[in-house]
Amino acid sequence: MKSLTIQRRVQFGRGRNSRKVIQKDPPVTTEQVPLGTIPRISRLMALAIRFNRLIKAGEIRDQAEVARLGLITRARVTQIMNLLQLAPDIQQEILYLSRTERGRDPIRESMVRPIAAVPDWSKQRRMWRRLVDGRSGRKPLSGL
Repeated sequence: MKSLTIQRRVQFGRGRNSRKVIQKDPPVTTEQVPLGTIPRISRLMALAIRFNRLIKAGEIRDQAEVARLGLITRARVTQIMNLLQLAPDIQQEILYLSRTERGRDPIRESMVRPIAAVPDWSKQRRMWRRLVDGRSGRKPLSGL
């Protein structure tokens, strides 16, 4: 009788109590992950845009349903959705803020709320510039 030999590459990983276990698939090689975290205000802006699309598409009835599904208060949903009142270029800047590598995010939602409450986009832009320039260490623009 002829013997049969099967060759297979096996990866071991750590299981419970540091025991070696066979992994079913080889470990996934990941690309280098950028340092830092995406600012919370950027994530909230993306969430507001997503909520708005779901409501417009009819997948979710209204903000009250968003609150029920997300297990958050209706007031919090309103705060998040108010970010959509910002000028489109400010929304884009918020979405693409640089990552926070350490410490607190330099721009927080509470800082942006008063800007979103102003209906005039040109005033919003001036307020935004003051906020961004003040946070980046540059001299704030005077007279705006």
